[in-house]
Amino acid sequence: MADEHTHVQEFFTARAGDWDARFPDDGPAYAAAVAALGLRAGDTVLDAGCGTGRALPFLRDAVGPKGSVLGADLTTAMLEAAVHAGRHRAAQLLVADVTRLPVRTGALDAVFAAGLIAHLPRPADNLRELARTVRPGGLLALFHPIGRAALAARQGRQITPEDLRAEPNLRPLLAGSGWRMTSYTDESDRFLALAVRQD
Repeated sequence: MADEHTHVQEFFTARAGDWDARFPDDGPAYAAAVAALGLRAGDTVLDAGCGTGRALPFLRDAVGPKGSVLGADLTTAMLEAAVHAGRHRAAQLLVADVTRLPVRTGALDAVFAAGLIAHLPRPADNLRELARTVRPGGLLALFHPIGRAALAARQGRQITPEDLRAEPNLRPLLAGSGWRMTSYTDESDRFLALAVRQD
């Protein structure tokens, strides 16, 4: 586990400074994904693996001034980039491991997770931990601003049938981790899987 976390931290620490500059056009995709999550004014939402906080202003707008937004990331450099971009004003930022969150059971109405699933060391257990923090009937959005095929092409690889984000793999993975998938979109300009927390 420590080695996996170290690898993730090293990967994102090396890229934190220019992360936003590398993906300058993702804002509308984040806004649309947050809108699809269906948050209500006053909700409490976690951006799990928030990185530089690109979703945080949209989450704040969705829950309003009486809502609560938390942004958790394992990599301090990414959170520092979020502060530098002024996104800390939209949320409370936590240096935290999403595989063991410092959040009370059932405290959240929703979790937003952009690009997270590919970095989870034990996906079933880790999705179960996210489920622990969300009330029954609460929501989960697994998002990426481009689809699986476009992401694979960007990374110079092919999509394989084993890809966790493929619908036949993701649906049972979520079901075994306390979630029921309610929608699945994998298009060139976005990946978005929405799920509801089961009782």
